[in-house]
Amino acid sequence: MKLYSAKIPIIAEEMIAALVKGEDIEVSSVAEAQLDIEAVLKEYLRMDRECSDKAKDLLEERHLDFGQFGKIKRTIAEERGFALGEEGGSWITTQIVESFMQSAHIEEVYADDATLRRKIKDLIKKHTAVEDELDQEVRRRIKNLEQGTATWEIEYQKAMDQIKRKHGLE
Repeated sequence: MKLYSAKIPIIAEEMIAALVKGEDIEVSSVAEAQLDIEAVLKEYLRMDRECSDKAKDLLEERHLDFGQFGKIKRTIAEERGFALGEEGGSWITTQIVESFMQSAHIEEVYADDATLRRKIKDLIKKHTAVEDELDQEVRRRIKNLEQGTATWEIEYQKAMDQIKRKHGLE
C-alpha cells in the first residue's frame, strides 16, 4: 500500500461524504471531520517515514546490506505498534474508527465498527491502488529496455517521477 500526501485531502473528503451519505455517521462540521481523517493519514505517513529513517540509520550503523532494509523496517514498525504494506490499511482504518469515537466533530456514529471498517478500507484501497497503475504505465513506457539492468532501473525511476508529477502525486 502506498499513500501519497497529495491524495490525503481527497481521501478524507470522499470518506466523510460517503459515510454521511450512507448515514453511518453524523457530523457537526464536515470540514473539521475531514481534518480529523487527514490527521490520521498524515500520522501514518510520518510514522512510515520515521521507520524508514531509523532502518536506514541501523543499516549504516551496523554496516548491513540494503537488502535487509525491509526486514529491519518491519521490525521497527512492529516494535512501535505500527503496520506496513497491506496491513497499513488495517492500521489506518482502526485509527480512523477510534478517532470517530473521540472527535468533537462527529456527532453520532450509527454504523457498527465492522461496517465502518469495511467502508473505510474500501476507500483506502481505491486510492492506494494507484501505485499498481503507475507501475504498469511506467513498464509500458520503458518496455524496450531489459529489466534488471542498471539502465532499466534508472529509466524506471525517471519515468515514475515524470508520471507522478503528471498525475500530481508528488
